[in-house]
Amino acid sequence: MDFKESPFMYAVALGIIAFVIAQSVFFLVKSLKRAKELGIPKETLKTTMVSSAVFTVAPAISILATIIVLANALGIVLPWIRLSVIGNLAYETTAAQTALDFWGESLKHSVADPQQFATIAWAMTLGSIAPLLLLPFLCKKLQKKIGATVNKSEKSQKFGDAISAAAFIGIVMAFVSREIYSYTVQKSNVLDAAGNSIVNEAGQILKVKTITGSAGLMSILVLICAVVFMLILDIVCKKFKLTKLEPFAMPIAMFAAMGMAVVFTNVLPEDLVNHAWFEIGSELAQIYE
Repeated sequence: MDFKESPFMYAVALGIIAFVIAQSVFFLVKSLKRAKELGIPKETLKTTMVSSAVFTVAPAISILATIIVLANALGIVLPWIRLSVIGNLAYETTAAQTALDFWGESLKHSVADPQQFATIAWAMTLGSIAPLLLLPFLCKKLQKKIGATVNKSEKSQKFGDAISAAAFIGIVMAFVSREIYSYTVQKSNVLDAAGNSIVNEAGQILKVKTITGSAGLMSILVLICAVVFMLILDIVCKKFKLTKLEPFAMPIAMFAAMGMAVVFTNVLPEDLVNHAWFEIGSELAQIYE
């Protein structure tokens, strides 16, 4: 049985999901009681609950897309656990790939080593704990200072919008650059027939350098499709004033690009589908420790 989707993993997932749902129900009941104490009309409460539920659909679709992206390498359960609590596509994929870089592996391949899987799980989990610990102490102070700066004038507000946009574009470009120019170098000992490390006359351990490539034609094509779909949806939303469609634009573009990946795989020649800038291979064993 695959350890990534064992009964133990499902038991852990169900326990966490049950806790998240129980927490949500607890705060929902508390909120309704408080609203009644404040004399808020039932119709207002109903409208608020319905609108809130509707606006959670788009983020939920994005989360589902992220689970599908990570499932190939990590199985369904771990991404399901992570994204049911905290996380997003940008963070989870970065944390997982950073952990795999140590072994010269990629998320494009299924993780078959329990040690690698455990390391990825810890990287995802520990990395997301830091903001939870820092925000209670820093968030309020940062909000006051940023708010005081941005709200001074209309010019300051535009500057604040520019900073936010630049930060978001920076995150996006980090992923784009990985797909355009991405490779990992791993050094490992050269072994003899008995499995022992080979040592040269100077007593140095002979090593071989393996280059693992993940950037290729398919990555670029899917990236372009996602951008095109997003631009089309953005134009449609603005032209026809479809404000309710705007939250769904990104997940729709993501799923559409995934669909195009399937189309390309079945339509394009195999050599183009598998074409990568950096082929997986090894250099001569001329590296010494």
